[in-house]
Order: sequence, then C-alpha cells, then structure tokens
Amino acid sequence: MSITFSCKTGIIAYLTAGDPDLTITRDIALAAIDNGADVIELGVPFSDPLADGPVIQRASERAVAKGTTLTQVLALAKELRAARPSAGLVLFSYLNPVVRMGMKTFCAKAAEAGVDGVLLTDMIVEEAGEYLAEMQANGLAPIFLAAPTSPDARLKAIGEASRGFVYAISRVGITGTQQAIAADAPALVERLRQFTSLPIAVGFGISNAEHVKAVGEFADAAVIGSALVALIEKTGPADAAAAVGRFIAGLRA
Repeated sequence: MSITFSCKTGIIAYLTAGDPDLTITRDIALAAIDNGADVIELGVPFSDPLADGPVIQRASERAVAKGTTLTQVLALAKELRAARPSAGLVLFSYLNPVVRMGMKTFCAKAAEAGVDGVLLTDMIVEEAGEYLAEMQANGLAPIFLAAPTSPDARLKAIGEASRGFVYAISRVGITGTQQAIAADAPALVERLRQFTSLPIAVGFGISNAEHVKAVGEFADAAVIGSALVALIEKTGPADAAAAVGRFIAGLRA
C-alpha cells in the first residue's frame, strides 16, 4: 500500500472517529476526500488523549461515551476504502487500544480493512521492533512523529523506520489551532530531509489556507486536525459533512 499526494502541497485531514457518530464520520471523510483531501487520518478515540488539546480531547470524550471501539473504527476504514479506493487512509491511535487488541491481530485487521498506514502517537521508534515487524508483514506503512527537540540520531532512526510519510510536529506541546506556523517547523523539515526521501507532513496548529500555503514552501503536506474537529463540533451533525467539504475546498482554492 502507498500514500501519495496529488498536488504540490498535500492535505491530510484528521477526524476523530465516532464524533458525532460513526455514520456521520463516514460522510465527513467522504466529503473531505471529494473536496481535495489526499489522506484521511481516522483518529481512534481514547479515554486519556494526553497529546491532544481541548478540542480533540472533547471529541474523544464524546466518541468514547458513545461506545466507539477500535473494531468499529477498523470497520469504518473498510467502508471508506471500498467507497474511495484511491484515497490515502491512515489510522491514528494511542498505543493502549492496539495493545488491548494485540499487535499481530491489529495489524492483520488493519491490512484487511485496506488501511495504508498507522500512526501510534505514543509509540517511540526505539521500542518499535515488534510493531515494525508486524507492520511490514502486513504491508502497512508505519508513520512516526518527529519533534523539533529530537536529536539528529533520533531523526535518523525515524527516517529509516518510517514508510508512507514522516509527520513533523511543528511545535512542542499538544494539538490545537494556532495563529501562525511555528518558527521551528522549517528547520525541523530541513533536518529530516538529511535522513529520508519520504514526503514530510507538518501538523499541530495548521488551521487555514494561509497556513497550508506556508507549509507548502518547505514541506510536502499539511495536516489539518483541530480546526476540522472544532468545525464539526460547532456545526452540528446535520451539516458537518457539507461544512467540512467547503472547508477543504477552501484550502485547495
């Protein structure tokens, strides 16, 4: 499986699966793809999302309260793969739900669902031996987070272990919208280029067309997360898919 970006600056759309419910998440994902998103990151809701800011924390709480499970998110991924065969599809999860399912079982089910790649936000490359072996055995792309504070030795390990793309965190801290792209982001991407030829996506704080344009000057893709989740929260279930479609189209325009 492969992940490609159709334009100069790819757009990766993060959605918390199950918020407001799984059916509407499906509709939102399809609207995002149809309006220009290259990759959908399906966030597996977790009860203790420490890396996320208040917007995504609230979305996870709502999805967990509705009983959304990893098994259901995998089923949703399978639906999206059938509906949009050429779209990039990444599962974004904390390690805990995957460990509960079992790494071997999880990777096999993710491949069966048609997932391209997996990003486990609290899986560090130094401890990823079993994970990398199972991902490779199932033809899945392991995607790792690279931070501005990472030393070169760690960036090198991340570059060598990653497939699909590398996710560069634009700043240290939790997810959430920002007024401007962090000054650390271009330097981090430049450092990563020494260690990988994979596309590099920048996330944490990307929230409008100006941000996407700025990211496109030094990276290959922009990850839109909190801005989309906040839009879904504000708009409400009935109009969420249409609102997200307009938002993604605006980023492309």
